[in-house]
Amino acid sequence: MKAHDGMYIDGAWRPAASGETIDVVNPVDEQVIDRVPAGNAEDVDTAVRAARAALPGWAATPPAQRAALLGALKDVLVSRKDEIAETVTAELGSPLAFSQAVHAAVPIAVAGSYAELAATHAFEEKVGNSTVHQEPIGVVGAITPWNYPLHQIVAKVAPALAAGCTVVLKPAEDTPLTAQLFAEAVDEAGIPAGVFNLVTGLGPIAGQALAEHPGVDLVSFTGSTAVGRQIAATAGAAIKKVALELGGKSANVILPSADLAKAVNVGVANVMSNSGQTCSAWTRMLVHRDQYDEAVRLAATAAAKYGDRIGPVVNAKQQARVRSYIEKGVAEGARLVAGGLEHPSPQGYFVAPTVFADVTPDMTIAQEEIFGPVLSILPYDDEDDAVRIANGTVYGLAGAVWAGEEAEAVAFARRLETGQVDINGGRFNPRAPFGGYKQSGVGRELGAHGLAEYLQTKSLQF
Repeated sequence: MKAHDGMYIDGAWRPAASGETIDVVNPVDEQVIDRVPAGNAEDVDTAVRAARAALPGWAATPPAQRAALLGALKDVLVSRKDEIAETVTAELGSPLAFSQAVHAAVPIAVAGSYAELAATHAFEEKVGNSTVHQEPIGVVGAITPWNYPLHQIVAKVAPALAAGCTVVLKPAEDTPLTAQLFAEAVDEAGIPAGVFNLVTGLGPIAGQALAEHPGVDLVSFTGSTAVGRQIAATAGAAIKKVALELGGKSANVILPSADLAKAVNVGVANVMSNSGQTCSAWTRMLVHRDQYDEAVRLAATAAAKYGDRIGPVVNAKQQARVRSYIEKGVAEGARLVAGGLEHPSPQGYFVAPTVFADVTPDMTIAQEEIFGPVLSILPYDDEDDAVRIANGTVYGLAGAVWAGEEAEAVAFARRLETGQVDINGGRFNPRAPFGGYKQSGVGRELGAHGLAEYLQTKSLQF
């Protein structure tokens, strides 16, 4: 798509306050493919004022009507799914097949789930002599990342609109074209002016202005734990609610009774998916010491198949970051069994699919989020040792457990300090709550639990 040279505010594309722009770069060839406006605090203020003006009418709109408009939005996204995939591929570098199967299809499913939920959710209930009423929290400032650009937008905007909130979105500066495409879809679906507003810009400028704006009632942010901490501090000063989906260092625990080859192959695929740029990726593989050597061999073989099947990371800064972690892994004594520092391509921000063996729990690569195609394999002695290692980071976002019997895997999963666990390769569920323990975040996204983040409760006593 061709970028708009303005902001989508109050139902129209309006000129930005400044004449500055942001280059959109294709990570595959490092070429500038378009430019979008660099919004500032003035643009954010205009957007928030539009959202506040639209709030009373949208909050009063019957849930069934809000559901119908969300259904129309889903239909528009379906009609433009090929364009969505092509846009994500152009600005994120994701292989087109993955963009079609994940970057386009998943947010369409999520949008559909909220169209249904808006129509069926009980916004009132009787509790003794009280009527408990759920109502929208107000204006939502949504700040989204670049790794799943449309999914993260829909996962915030759809429940906010279903709840009766209005929204100002500040997308990641690396993937703004997808956000503009979404704004076009909102407009085409007939969602009223001011209910959804888009401001493109840099995080420290437009994002900060949105987080601290007094007209914003809730800030929903997905990104790094470091930035999430700053946003929480800013919002806390105003006693403003936050929903934070932050970093992860998820463990993939393979118990001795599991199908080792399947668990390793699926685990490697999970880490390499989206070039490793997934906060919930199972970047630590935990294997019983008796099976460790075989697991390392299987993982190295599997990773080698991804050399020409994954795209680049998003930009030069991210490429340098991932490579610095590979250097730390080697310096701290981990053993490279696949990938490393070689450049897979003479141009583009590519990182070789990398696997480390002989990793200990205290190593940097076993503790910090790398956000690239890098897997660490750690041995454990028994189940208690595996639990200790799996829970031994500041994160708790996701994970996986493999066992011969489902009950064995479930019993182990209940001991993990993490928000979501896949059992024997369980499939993604767009209606299940997603979010983390510890420094992986506050609150939940998706399904009824995601809707609840955008509602506040009022009790009427009789």
